[in-house]
Amino acid sequence: MFFPLAPTGTSVGSGCPANTPLTVSIIIPTYNEAAAITALLGYLGPATAGAPALEILVVDGGSTDATGFLARQAGAIVLASPRKGRAAQLNYGAQQARGEVLYFLHADSYPPPGFLAEVQRAVGQGYEAGCYRLAFDHPHWFLRFSAWCTRLPWTAVRFGDQSLFVRRALFERIGGYREDLLLMEDQEIVGRLRTLAPFRLLPGVVTTSARKYLVNGVFRLQGIFTLLVVLYRLGVSQRHLGQLYRRLIRQGKL
Repeated sequence: MFFPLAPTGTSVGSGCPANTPLTVSIIIPTYNEAAAITALLGYLGPATAGAPALEILVVDGGSTDATGFLARQAGAIVLASPRKGRAAQLNYGAQQARGEVLYFLHADSYPPPGFLAEVQRAVGQGYEAGCYRLAFDHPHWFLRFSAWCTRLPWTAVRFGDQSLFVRRALFERIGGYREDLLLMEDQEIVGRLRTLAPFRLLPGVVTTSARKYLVNGVFRLQGIFTLLVVLYRLGVSQRHLGQLYRRLIRQGKL
């Protein structure tokens, strides 16, 4: 899905009128997401209709299903990442993107209506990075509680499912995502971003799929995630964390 982007340098603060929209690249990492990608792109189309400063990049990590075909059929630009892994795929998408603002979004997560204008407005107001709060597409009380916690101002409750916007210049300045991280790459980059620039927690919610919780059990999966976070904070290697993740989590995609 591609809309012609304005030339670099035509954004707010570049000498053009203040109402010139910031160019945005939506970057979606995928691996075997044939069951989800068509619906997401079908949602993003109407949600961004008429936006003259937008491109949508699907960065695939070597899917063995029809993810790439379906994404192209839906109008997205599909990129084959040289490396599999969320951090590597996101970095590769950022390198290929042309937008002044990068918006990282998971394949099973839906930003709220009007998100594009909200992101552009927040960056125009001086917030160089930020995200939304979280909601799940399932009514389980514990999932509702977990989602409620994402309104708190702590890096510990920042997750990739909340999406992330960041001004390209800042993303390049910090060196992007750490590709040596199999897990926790989302919290790690938010921690670095918050030390360098104003970070905006937008008032709406990104609605994400509860599929992994339903397959693994809500409390069981939350317990596994908590264990992984604690071990990460204690300095356990990414190799061992990855092994533990693959052993414990059903339908994991590391």
